[in-house]
Amino acid sequence: MSDAKQYLTSEKMTEFKKELDFLRTDKRKQVAESLEYAKKLGDLSENAEYHEARQSQAEIEDRISHLENLLKTAVIVDGNESFIKEGMVSIGSNVKIQKEGEKELREYKIVGSEEADMAHGKVSNLSPLGSALLGKKKGDKVIISTPKGKMTYTLLSV
Repeated sequence: MSDAKQYLTSEKMTEFKKELDFLRTDKRKQVAESLEYAKKLGDLSENAEYHEARQSQAEIEDRISHLENLLKTAVIVDGNESFIKEGMVSIGSNVKIQKEGEKELREYKIVGSEEADMAHGKVSNLSPLGSALLGKKKGDKVIISTPKGKMTYTLLSV
């Protein structure tokens, strides 16, 4: 896991805690049962069920480890006044922007990278757009370099 701070909303933190609990209890039990069943099938070197169960076990343990580390070091941004500067974009801010030359307005919420989901309007603070918007105020323009060239956006509201 990187040394960069991970920012989460309290809702996402709760979601990750539930997932971790499920993985530690139900999912580990399911995999253990699958391993026991596969062992009973005989020769482990040629036992596809056994190898599949071992792979599943490794993936679950990796996810558990990732979530444990994330939850230990995550910074909750909901209502955390140290992140909210009046009128400035920060993690947790809802913003409206307009791309230069377009009439369409775009609305996003700036979130930590673990929560980013463009389909739901959640932009990572580490993304080019998210990082360009951080610290900006209403009326500011941001320029982002993309493979198709530079894009200019105007920040309409925070």
